[in-house]
Amino acid sequence: MMNRREFITLLGGAAACPLAVRAQQAAMPVIGFLHGASLETNMDRLRGFHRALKDTGYVEGENVTIVYRWAENQIDRLPELAADLVRRQVAVIAALGGAASVLAAKAATTTIPIVFIINEDPVRLGFVASLSRPGGNLTGINFLSGELVEKRLEPLHQLVPAATRLAVLVNPVNTTNTEITLRGVRSPRS
Repeated sequence: MMNRREFITLLGGAAACPLAVRAQQAAMPVIGFLHGASLETNMDRLRGFHRALKDTGYVEGENVTIVYRWAENQIDRLPELAADLVRRQVAVIAALGGAASVLAAKAATTTIPIVFIINEDPVRLGFVASLSRPGGNLTGINFLSGELVEKRLEPLHQLVPAATRLAVLVNPVNTTNTEITLRGVRSPRS
């Protein structure tokens, strides 16, 4: 049986414990978010980014801070924006919006982890050593969309085998994607 003094001591200790724990907690981790475009054109993707963080237990403002750097479609600004994230000593950089963002982040640091999502081959671009063992401080997701152009055209060839011409829409501003797409379209059929 616990006496009153022991109970009050226990209650006081329990009440003080959260204060002591809070004082010992590390600062909130900071994610650097680097994107070549603008916030206005990427609201849906940003919501998806926040949803994915929440699914893994991170909520902006509660247990993680996010520092956003948008290049506003001025790709030449990316190196300085990436360098700013490095100066802020973020825990990780999410380099999104294309290869240019990844290149800028890679040039800015060899120690801060960089996570990317691109539709180009990260091995060919020199971002990682291999898909199975990326090495270095970069890792990410490759959708292989450019590399699969020829494979995607197979159903069209099966539906219309006599077709001799095909129109492909590409964005000429994105020269890397255009090159990969056109290479896949020009490949001879097996």
